[in-house]
Amino acid sequence: MTVRQARWPAYTTAVLFLGYAVGKAVYAAQGKLGFPGGPVVPAADYERYAREMMDVAAAQWMAAANGLLGAALVLLTVTGAGRRVPRALMLLVLAVALAGVGAGAVIMVADGFVGIGIGWQWHHGVIGIAAMGLLAATTHSYARATRPGHAELTGRS
Repeated sequence: MTVRQARWPAYTTAVLFLGYAVGKAVYAAQGKLGFPGGPVVPAADYERYAREMMDVAAAQWMAAANGLLGAALVLLTVTGAGRRVPRALMLLVLAVALAGVGAGAVIMVADGFVGIGIGWQWHHGVIGIAAMGLLAATTHSYARATRPGHAELTGRS
């Protein structure tokens, strides 16, 4: 049986991850916490973050790198190079990505729709839901198309 893989969720998720990486890189270059268009981070949080965690710019550069890795990961789900990665490993890495994106999405949704004091607005909550849904769709499409006993990718949808 031939299973067609939907590629659009992976491409759309890659664009979201790249947008995240660019936003984090902009803030890293400026030495700012947060994300463009997101809530303003109070000045006291900068000092506490630097004291308890790490340099603000370094943290933002690491987040930018995570965005690039996320984009590469989802693109691997729809490429021949990704098919050479063992299925179990790819699904494990996708599950970890789902957990990470899900944690951020839950915070954005809760604050955007209920208000827990961070400053995310309702439209940020919608973005959180969309990001989680797209990554879940990418994972499901990959898992379905690579099930044992099914043909490799044969078409686009």
